[in-house]
Amino acid sequence: MTTSSPGPTDTDTMLVRGGRPVDGEIAVRGSKNALPKAMVAALLTTERSRITNISAIRDIDVVDELIRLAGGTVSQDTDEITITAPTFDALGEDDIMRLHAASRIPVLTTAVSLHRTGHAVVAAPGGCSIGPRPVDYHLDVLRAFGARDDHRGDIIELRVDRMRGARVALPFPSVGATEQFLFASVLAEGDSELTNAAIEPEILDLIAVLQKMGAIISVEPNRTIRVTGVDGLGGFEHRVIGDRLEAASWASLALATGGTITVHGVQQQLLSTFLNVYRRAGGEFSIDAAGETLTFRRARRMLRPLALETDVHPGFMTDWQSPFVTALTQAEGVSVVHETVYEDRLGYTEALRSLGAQIQVFTECLGPTRCRFGAANHRHSAVVVGPTRLHGAELVVPDLRAGFSYVIAAASAEGESLIHGVDLLDRGYGNFRTKLAAVGVDHT
Repeated sequence: MTTSSPGPTDTDTMLVRGGRPVDGEIAVRGSKNALPKAMVAALLTTERSRITNISAIRDIDVVDELIRLAGGTVSQDTDEITITAPTFDALGEDDIMRLHAASRIPVLTTAVSLHRTGHAVVAAPGGCSIGPRPVDYHLDVLRAFGARDDHRGDIIELRVDRMRGARVALPFPSVGATEQFLFASVLAEGDSELTNAAIEPEILDLIAVLQKMGAIISVEPNRTIRVTGVDGLGGFEHRVIGDRLEAASWASLALATGGTITVHGVQQQLLSTFLNVYRRAGGEFSIDAAGETLTFRRARRMLRPLALETDVHPGFMTDWQSPFVTALTQAEGVSVVHETVYEDRLGYTEALRSLGAQIQVFTECLGPTRCRFGAANHRHSAVVVGPTRLHGAELVVPDLRAGFSYVIAAASAEGESLIHGVDLLDRGYGNFRTKLAAVGVDHT
């Protein structure tokens, strides 16, 4: 590919010069999928709360603005955020529409707003384009606690006199709906139970926050969460868990390029499923005594092909899929991928084909699980044939995880790749460009 370097003010594009093994160290901070939820939890109390191990991601800015609009205060420095919300005003439609367009986090403040004002407004959530993420599960949860909803175009208005304990069964272990249940149940009158709940580490981190605040929550076998509502919650101090999804992306970069990357700040147990798959593919890793520093590299010249199926935790996470599959383009043989969480997550493979990858997608379930997308004509399975020699191309980032996979592909490819939409990566991974430089990815 022949192209010129992006101009010095063109921050939304990146030129990557590939074909070189990576080598270096980076540190990950608080999880993108846990940190904003801890900020939302701080709105359940009028007392001061302090959150540490923060990272510079866009969702923090969205929740920060939301808290200020609701009447709270936020102070932030390099490693911590302090939140106080002695009063809370329900947000209006214009603010809700604007914030929801930027992130799906604001929908999680719905139960909080109902607790504190008896009123809330919901819009269709924003975020990455990886398939529909409707608010139906959220509404079902809130209705179970007594909320009444009125639909007006793109806006849903909810009201409640008093949230009361409820029994809820989710049709799918949705992370967002589980979080909504937790926010609704901790201050609801009486006992509540959620079956088929999500049990991701980020959910358990949120439960730890709520328990520090005074909530009574137990996680039972078979994806069941039980909560006894309390009259009030207090402030908390909490260090958010490291970002296991980001750590796996850097590991996939090392695997794809044949380099070595050391990742600080994430716990081994948060990555256990990923580590097993990584080793089966021909990767290797070493872990320090504390289990919080991991070094990733290839154990063999040619990677092994795999059959891979995504699933909710403790399965192989959907957010690990696109970076890892990009590495599998360098495996010797045929890999089969079955995506069971987001129906449109394989859209990024079209761009990988433009770099020379041999990938074909299918509507059939190419995995042991007959998933909910099997009869819906969604292209949610893929066959990857490798190894393929990748070459530079021009790419546009569609979503956060796919965007990282494009950078991995560009770093593995011969020649130059121009990637547009990199602003999304800067917002989703703290200090992304600095980390790329730290591990030796040649980019401008």
